[in-house]
Amino acid sequence: MKTKNKKKHFETLKNTFYAFGIITRCAPFMMISQVLTMIAYWFFTGFVQEIMFLKVLLDIVENGGSFKKFAFAVAMFAVAGILAKGVDCLFDYVLSRQVKVFYKNLNRRIFKKAVEVDMACFENPEFYDKYQRATEIISDNHYSDFGYYFAMLVSGSLTGIFLIAYVISIDARILFILLSMIFVVIFESFKGKIEVKKDKEMTTHKRSKAYVKRTVFLRDFAKDMRTSGIFSVMHARYKNAVESNREIIKKYGKKMAVLEVLSGLFGTSLPVVITYIYAAYRFAIKRNLSISNFSVIMTAMSNLKDVFNDLSEAIGSIRKESEYFGNLREFFEYETVVTGGNKEADELETLEFSNVSFTYPSAKKPSLSNVNLKIDKGETVAVVGQNGAGKTTFVKLLLRFYDPDEGVILYNGVDIREYSIKSLHDRLATVFQDYKVFALSVGENVICHEVESDEDRANVVQSLRNSGAYDCVKHLPQKEETVLTREFDEKGTGLSGGEQQKVAAARMFARDFDLAILDEPSSALDPIAEYKMYESLIAATEEKTVVYISHRLSSAVLSDKIYVFNEGTVAEEGTHDELMDANGIYSEMFTLQASSYKQSEGSVNGI
Repeated sequence: MKTKNKKKHFETLKNTFYAFGIITRCAPFMMISQVLTMIAYWFFTGFVQEIMFLKVLLDIVENGGSFKKFAFAVAMFAVAGILAKGVDCLFDYVLSRQVKVFYKNLNRRIFKKAVEVDMACFENPEFYDKYQRATEIISDNHYSDFGYYFAMLVSGSLTGIFLIAYVISIDARILFILLSMIFVVIFESFKGKIEVKKDKEMTTHKRSKAYVKRTVFLRDFAKDMRTSGIFSVMHARYKNAVESNREIIKKYGKKMAVLEVLSGLFGTSLPVVITYIYAAYRFAIKRNLSISNFSVIMTAMSNLKDVFNDLSEAIGSIRKESEYFGNLREFFEYETVVTGGNKEADELETLEFSNVSFTYPSAKKPSLSNVNLKIDKGETVAVVGQNGAGKTTFVKLLLRFYDPDEGVILYNGVDIREYSIKSLHDRLATVFQDYKVFALSVGENVICHEVESDEDRANVVQSLRNSGAYDCVKHLPQKEETVLTREFDEKGTGLSGGEQQKVAAARMFARDFDLAILDEPSSALDPIAEYKMYESLIAATEEKTVVYISHRLSSAVLSDKIYVFNEGTVAEEGTHDELMDANGIYSEMFTLQASSYKQSEGSVNGI
């Protein structure tokens, strides 16, 4: 138990140092300006103005000092007040600038890390919880709270030391009364720990609430939300998340209330009341305490009460906020499993899967089992099969979103893991089954950066022509400069699913690539549009290597080689004619699909 507690204390300390470090790295002057702002305000108000000023003025009055002396003291303290206010305003301005710097830099780091982590993370709820808690540093202002409470700790400690020293110089026995205030720090520390546990338990439910709130307002879900009746299910999930969080709050509420009462008792009631009684006894009964010292003790104890309460709150809150930074630290310290090598990928000559097997982390059976296939430069290859046959997993392994459990993938005869991931991706162009367009201009969606030159514009137009999207885009209000969706631009436009897919496919043509991977690139198109798209693709990718992933077979007829996946294995391979003659899985699939496409039979070689 002791070892466990020591470990927790060490983690808290580690997280606190980490919080201080990450804030300083993102905004070097943020903590300093916050501390100096707090000192300028609290130290001047709590000690200089309310203690020293009071003591000096009462001593002047009590000892029969002149009005000139009194006026001079007031003037000096007024100047000190103006200087303190000036320092406060200066560093408050610096702080406001530094907060923006921190926000920008930490967001950039989080986004960069989110892009770098393994794709497997995005299929792992535990990772999403960590990501959620990491982003809460910014969204819930934990960085600001940590800085505020750290500044409160420093300024409060400084003010408290001077107040205690001043009171003890008048009567050292008051120190024993002040010792009871230490319990406040202990109680507030326990409160911080409980609050962190409470928030951690609430994370998953918060994520559920955020998901429901997000989907209700997204265009992609609007039609289904209104016509399917699924809103009631989503609303029930939202209510369940709210109720679950309410139960968690109730579970910890009683403990928090007890600690709050104890903290108030030891931090306010007991020490202040006892000190007031003791000072009144010396002043009124013993008559060995001057008016100025009596007033200073009474005021100092009131200020010390506030200081100790602030310090205990600061310590407990720093402990709590450091836990959130611990979540951020865990997120940043996550080590990518899929890592690249040092080799730079040359122009593609061959790509080979050799005895490759793979099982997803949470799955009970493999998605791929002992897969063997080879693709040569310049070939057009179709990987076909029913949904769930393993085709998309094949693509994920090829793109190194995952690594095989067994076997090896060879690029030009070399294990793909020896190449840098960026150099591999630079050789590839992909169009995914679950394609996405972004709330940017058509041109930015195509070339994936700002359209800045005539060369960029020409590339956008030609890529749109190659994908078949230009016939639609040229009729838009601002053509390729039209923003897709009206989420951020009232002059924006929405495209049909098929047109969106063509825009997504245009990204491939905008790149210089060796190997094109098209994962269900025509899922949103009708059979005739699909075939026309494949004809355009073949014409535009002449002398390129192309891999079509599909359960629809328009692409297969036009391919040099076909691999038929079935239950995670390569069940058949060959040309269209060879597989039709074999009368196996491919022949059956093709015959069934052909019967549905009779109207386009003449233009699709029998489909």
